[in-house]
Amino acid sequence: EVTMKIVKYKVVPIEVQFTEGGGAKLSDLDWDYEPKAVTLSGDSTVLDGLNSIQLEPIDLSTLPSNDETVERAILIPNDAKNVSGEETVSVRITIKGKQKLVKELKAEAKKCDGVLLATDPDREGEAISWHLANILGLDPSAPNRVTFDEITKKGVKEGMAHPRAINIDLFNAQQARRELDRLVGYKLSPFLWKKVRRGLSAGRVQSVAVRLIRDRELEIENFKPDEYWNIDALLNPQGEKGEFTARLAATADGKKLTVTNKQQADGILAALDGRDYTITKIEKGKRRRQPSPPFITSTLQQDASRAFGFSATRTMRAAQTLYEGMDIAGHGTVGLITYMRTDSLRIAAEAQAAAKTFIAERWGDNYVCKTARKWKSRSATAAQDAHEAIRPSMPELTPDEVEQSISGDTAKLYRLIWSRFMASQMADCIQDTVSASITAGDYLFRASGFRVSFDGFTALYEESTDDAKKKETALPPLEEGQTLKLKKLTADQKFTQPPPLYTEATLIHALEENGIGRPSTYAPIITTIVDRGYVEKDQKKLKTTPLGQAVNTVMMEQFPDIVNVKFSADMEKKLDVVEAGQADWVKTIDDFYQGFEKSLEQAEKNMEGKRIKVEDIPTDEICEKCGRPMVIKSGRYGKFVACSGFPECRNAHPLVKDTGGLCPLDGGHMLVRKSAKGRVYYGCSNYPKCNYMTWDEPVPEKCPQCGSTLFKKKGQLYCAKEGCGFVKAIEKK
Repeated sequence: EVTMKIVKYKVVPIEVQFTEGGGAKLSDLDWDYEPKAVTLSGDSTVLDGLNSIQLEPIDLSTLPSNDETVERAILIPNDAKNVSGEETVSVRITIKGKQKLVKELKAEAKKCDGVLLATDPDREGEAISWHLANILGLDPSAPNRVTFDEITKKGVKEGMAHPRAINIDLFNAQQARRELDRLVGYKLSPFLWKKVRRGLSAGRVQSVAVRLIRDRELEIENFKPDEYWNIDALLNPQGEKGEFTARLAATADGKKLTVTNKQQADGILAALDGRDYTITKIEKGKRRRQPSPPFITSTLQQDASRAFGFSATRTMRAAQTLYEGMDIAGHGTVGLITYMRTDSLRIAAEAQAAAKTFIAERWGDNYVCKTARKWKSRSATAAQDAHEAIRPSMPELTPDEVEQSISGDTAKLYRLIWSRFMASQMADCIQDTVSASITAGDYLFRASGFRVSFDGFTALYEESTDDAKKKETALPPLEEGQTLKLKKLTADQKFTQPPPLYTEATLIHALEENGIGRPSTYAPIITTIVDRGYVEKDQKKLKTTPLGQAVNTVMMEQFPDIVNVKFSADMEKKLDVVEAGQADWVKTIDDFYQGFEKSLEQAEKNMEGKRIKVEDIPTDEICEKCGRPMVIKSGRYGKFVACSGFPECRNAHPLVKDTGGLCPLDGGHMLVRKSAKGRVYYGCSNYPKCNYMTWDEPVPEKCPQCGSTLFKKKGQLYCAKEGCGFVKAIEKK
């Protein structure tokens, strides 16, 4: 195994020989955080007075002070004995945890002629294989590493036929990322404890995500809307059926016209009164719509969020299951999709051929794309191209067939992945477009429309989007010089709108576009900032909490580089260079740390004696004990309501959110609650006297039959009042 010696935070590998058994204490060292008689178990050794075995880190403050078991810890002494000069030594320790599993793996390995390591085909998987090789006594340079892009008979045979040595560059890139994140986390977190609140932590990439969300909120707060008016004419060809709408676009000489106030709009309406509407120009053409590329990790998470409301974590959980394999009737246990952590848009030639054969048989040869499409990544950093895009491992296995054996999230996700991939191999959608220019007095109106002449890939799949698109409809037959009948002329006041708050889908899009993080990190980034209480979800929108705003303020003022989007993207590029074997990972970390250490020292000086206050959220509630207003505070375990007079008055109670709905059993208020696993449900305020609860959300609309609260479930509204039975479908907007 290898321990790391940090000389002024330059990390140098040291070869270590381990002896079986035996325990050791850490009392020989002077520590920043002095543990009480921590005893090592399992393999251990003494190196220059230091006890060293493999490490996975946690916060220093959580080291055991009694008989607690701690899975992982990192201990960095200020002045270790037997170490000369200004050198600092990082001691890596495993305090209990996986000894039983390691013992079992070693026992199994001894029975075998050889061991093959088949962890996931990415940086993390390579690092796991490296650690396993060291634990099991394997030679990392020997061909004992195999990877499977798809877990099918063909995919496994292909992987087993090409064993290789562990990719040390891939491993170095992973440990560089981990060491980098530790340096930031373990140095910044104590700083935040002192300056904001005890128990906080800061992450390199997570801090940038919080900044993006906060910047969007400030952009919305500072947005100044501009007034504009749309003037629309509802027109009908003389003696023809079919009306259509044309919008004022310019003056008659073609100069673009923007209507900015009511006075201007009223003047135009008056000038148009009694005018003839004549078609002065008809333009016809063809438009080709290309399908979207197959999914990569980020686009899969975005589309699953839009289509099903899945969180990124939920999407990846279902995708992992599909990749690892499921029992499918007639096929046995088979991996249904290729590896799902990828930023590459590449597709294997044989997969393209299989898809096109299926398309020709199902829809006809004219639905097959005759050329090999090439897509460009939209990420700010280059795609690694280590894997294919996400696709079905067997294109001929349709969702209808698969859904006879699976259901729920995995079935929904498979249909989405299969449809997107198959559509990417289908022909373009061809549209016949028509644009009409219509003159009325001194003004020019325009109308456009299209007819689909060949549906192509849209016969199977249409991508969902976050933006509401203006619907373009077909125009009736029109000719130049034709006079149209005005049925209605309207002027509608509008205002420009600020950009919307981020959702999980749009935040992942922003992270990807800016080159922040990698496919494997998008879901953990969002989970982490929500779990830490820096960000909360409100109707799928991501909003910073007062705590998140306070932490972001400190980071922006004292550590601008850490939360700088470009700086973070450049760091990702440097890690990619390490992965390519073109840079030393130790020097990469050292170069970063030199500037970071100076920033930390300067921040300590800048904020000496200062502390950032986390703002409380006011409420309408009055404290029944002292009469002061109650406020919402953020604590270690989430939000709660407390008296603003704290510490003089310590009145407090849990925060509950009233939905406005009433319980169908006793008329109590329906409150938002969370299960032990964090899932939202709705319960009666009179609990435990009334134990009514439901997963279905109460809505403001009342039952037309009995006046009770209606609940929403799977596209329907229903009344839960016993004996009522009212149900209706939710109208689609």
